[in-house]
Amino acid sequence: MTGRGVLTGVHFMHGDHACAEGAIAAGCRFFAGYPITPSTEIAERMAQRLPEVGGVFIQMEDEIASIMAVLGASAAGARAMTATSGPGFSLMMESVGLAAMLEIPCVIVDVQRGSPSTGLPTLPGQADVMQARWGSHGDYEIAAYAPWSPQEMFDLTVLAFNVADRFRIPVMVMADEVVGHMVERVVIPPEDQIPRWERKRPRYPAGNGFKPFLVEDEDLVPPMVHAGEGYRVHFTGLTHDERGYPDMSAETHHRLVTRLVEKVRRNAHQMIRYDTYALEDAKIVVISYGCTARSARRAVADARRMGIPAGLLRLISLWPFPAEVVRELAKQAEVFIVAEMNLGQMICEVERYVSQPVKGVFHAGGAMIPPDPILQAIREAAFHGARTGGGKASPG
Repeated sequence: MTGRGVLTGVHFMHGDHACAEGAIAAGCRFFAGYPITPSTEIAERMAQRLPEVGGVFIQMEDEIASIMAVLGASAAGARAMTATSGPGFSLMMESVGLAAMLEIPCVIVDVQRGSPSTGLPTLPGQADVMQARWGSHGDYEIAAYAPWSPQEMFDLTVLAFNVADRFRIPVMVMADEVVGHMVERVVIPPEDQIPRWERKRPRYPAGNGFKPFLVEDEDLVPPMVHAGEGYRVHFTGLTHDERGYPDMSAETHHRLVTRLVEKVRRNAHQMIRYDTYALEDAKIVVISYGCTARSARRAVADARRMGIPAGLLRLISLWPFPAEVVRELAKQAEVFIVAEMNLGQMICEVERYVSQPVKGVFHAGGAMIPPDPILQAIREAAFHGARTGGGKASPG
């Protein structure tokens, strides 16, 4: 352990624990949460680790209180996080909108399970991914990342804090029970190799003319002042002007909400992450994320051995969605296959950007999708392409 409490080195680590260690390494010093399977191990690890590094852990009475405590801690200057699963995630949605409106950075980890309602508490799902983007009311934008390994539970938690602070938005880590409870090799780099994006800070001293939501840069992100620093800051979920005070005019509302959305869209290139496998000549493109992408990669490798030109686009950032990457792949692909542990959510996003057929390999949750149904979908696509003259390979 180093001076800041970072467990550098090579570990075999539980995915939820890797997430907690990523938070510590990123500088998180406040966690508020409520136990819920399969994310509880994150809270347990944070309860142990935060006191060791001078941080604060609070078990709240419920998930609503948890996210509100996180927003308060962040407004006071702390990097703050909570972790939950589907039912708790739903309870947090109103406050996600509040975080977007107040431009308070925070990280929310959702270790997804079979749903809806209580569903399958101990078994996996991937059915919260659209809720992550659209769960609160109104127009706003967030970022959300889908790890496929304990290593990415660490890495993407660090990234989530950096994106949240740099752009003053709520950021979500959309894990799943398989990845959360998996034990694999995790490499934690030295502290000086862990990236840190700081919050933009005010250029002007406190005074009567200071406007905390005044934007002066092209990135559309205002500087952030913290409670107790001497600045006068008014936080409200109401539509507000650059001073932070309520302004009920349609003009102010349009200007404010448009900026909240545009600041993410304009800077999306700094947030988007994805991975590729065997896409150079792929005519059949599989798109997947999280634990399902592990099966999809195996299915693509098996298809390649059969002579089928398949490839994989693994979504790491679900939001912002890598639309330009998908559009570029559409120039070569004849068919897309989306594999996900729900009954069809991210497939809708793919369909928005391509004109080719888009097929789905779905499961409602409770068990990881194995490679076989994904491989079967690839073979059927190749067989159909060969019969219609559009394909360059048929299944062996």
